[in-house]
Amino acid sequence: MSDPNSPARAWVFGDDIDTDQIAPSRFIVSSDPDELAQHAFNDLRPEFATEVEDGEFVVAGENFGSGSSREQAPLALTGAGVAGIVSASFARIFFRNCINLGLPVLICPEADYISDGDDISMDLDSGVVENHTTGERYIAEPLPPFLQELVEQGGLKAYTKAKLSGES
Repeated sequence: MSDPNSPARAWVFGDDIDTDQIAPSRFIVSSDPDELAQHAFNDLRPEFATEVEDGEFVVAGENFGSGSSREQAPLALTGAGVAGIVSASFARIFFRNCINLGLPVLICPEADYISDGDDISMDLDSGVVENHTTGERYIAEPLPPFLQELVEQGGLKAYTKAKLSGES
């Protein structure tokens, strides 16, 4: 998993981006993150899948991840190497699916101040999103410690496996 504390490019999207725009249903023939990543944002920003680099961020407006509850949308983003998502608000099930898959997410009402291509980083402990291009800092809602632990472990499956084996 990429480090969300390291500055990297922001890919900015608008409001009400649903799961079918993130991972178009016609391409969901697998649950393999690498295969799903090849079609991430296919209709909205076709260049995303081929140009996104490991460790970059997705930034969005209101209601990111609305629509179906399928996990393929956040899986496509993890497969693409996205380090985290900063959004003004998330659809609840999408937010939880990201946490369950170990993909860092922060709710940041000021996400719309971030421009496409800005270098940003996110601190899950403090909830600070830093824009290294403009020098601005935005206050997001930090993840509670138990959700941070899930993300740090790589998601719910890895967390549960570690707990059952006594590793954590």
